[in-house]
Amino acid sequence: MKRESPNSKKNIKKAAALAYDHVGAPRIVAKGEGHMAKKIIELAEEQGIPVQNDDTLVEALMQVELSKEIPPELYQAVAEVLAFIYRLDKMKGTKKDTP
Repeated sequence: MKRESPNSKKNIKKAAALAYDHVGAPRIVAKGEGHMAKKIIELAEEQGIPVQNDDTLVEALMQVELSKEIPPELYQAVAEVLAFIYRLDKMKGTKKDTP
């Protein structure tokens, strides 16, 4: 993510975290702006959780109440992110299995 001017409300960094347990729709498990967004991203990176930079999607996810499922309008966008993550996981698994 790029550095933002602290004086511009429009440019404050935002982050949202999703969890999906294959039951129902993905849920918002964390979201925040500024320092909180930075902490969410740091924790994800420390845990090896992929981080995708998509300002439009983050703005939409910020409108969803914490711990609630994403609305149907976001299914396609979130499905693309999940497919990307699954491909990354598969590539990592393939590399581990290769001597």
